[in-house]
Amino acid sequence: MIVSIMGADRLLGVELRHLLALEAVAREGSFGSAAIALGYTQSAVSQQIAALERVVGEKLFERPGGPRPVSLTEAGRLVLRHSEAIVARIQALQADLAAFRAGAAGPLRVATYQSVSARVLPALIRRFREAWPQVDVQLTEAGDAELEALLERGQVDLSFVMLPLERETLKAEELLVDPYVLVVSADSPLAGRKAPPTLREVAEQPLIGYQPSRSMDAIEASIRRAGREPNIVFRTDDNPTVQGLVGAGVGIALVPRLTLLPTDRSLEVIDMSERVPPRIIGIAWHRDRYRTPSALAFVETAHELAAQSRDLVAA
Repeated sequence: MIVSIMGADRLLGVELRHLLALEAVAREGSFGSAAIALGYTQSAVSQQIAALERVVGEKLFERPGGPRPVSLTEAGRLVLRHSEAIVARIQALQADLAAFRAGAAGPLRVATYQSVSARVLPALIRRFREAWPQVDVQLTEAGDAELEALLERGQVDLSFVMLPLERETLKAEELLVDPYVLVVSADSPLAGRKAPPTLREVAEQPLIGYQPSRSMDAIEASIRRAGREPNIVFRTDDNPTVQGLVGAGVGIALVPRLTLLPTDRSLEVIDMSERVPPRIIGIAWHRDRYRTPSALAFVETAHELAAQSRDLVAA
């Protein structure tokens, strides 16, 4: 017990500037480049790393000398992993303090992804601004893998996400169940059938897919479980491009219903809810962060519009 207390006392000598220097050197590969990134002198960065090594009692970098980049030791990788979490919490603290000082005004930073941006967000923003005209809603669009990271780092206050969450530091509420559909051209061999095609039949056709993401990974995993490798002929994250290429006969597409835009008679949409589990859309925030009144109101407004969005999905 005495040894553990003494070790904890020693680690109290770790300063935030030491951790920032550690991250910069690991990222940049040299003390000189880290100094430029941080706006310090190289000697100052070297002193901060040396101080951190004294506090933790371990060598953190291999320094080969010359033009070769420095590299983390095993101990350095261990310290860096904890450092990233500590720096992320400090950044979240800065965001919390800014939000607290702003009160009911100031910015509300919301992250989203393409289908929600196109089909859900416009109505939500209009209704929210009617009740909170003084709040500046700042929107960020990102891939589903990046959305949770933005929340954890405190770069956004709220984010639309796919559920279940992957990070324990976050909390979310379900908004919408979004089933998958198969989009095919009207002359496709899969069109005009009474029952949806099997995933093995889907795998036999050229498939237009999204860039690697949680939703696309789930689709491809479902096809592989059916015993076939998906035949991906083109990838894009632009929903109109997906539908346009299907209409041109390039391939078929297995997509969430919410991604669909008004289509012409050259396309047929087939419900695949019997074959593929739906995408669950939620809205999330950091579990330990302060939520402003405007953030709480935004989530409440999102819930109010969820029923309308479910009707949109089912249409």
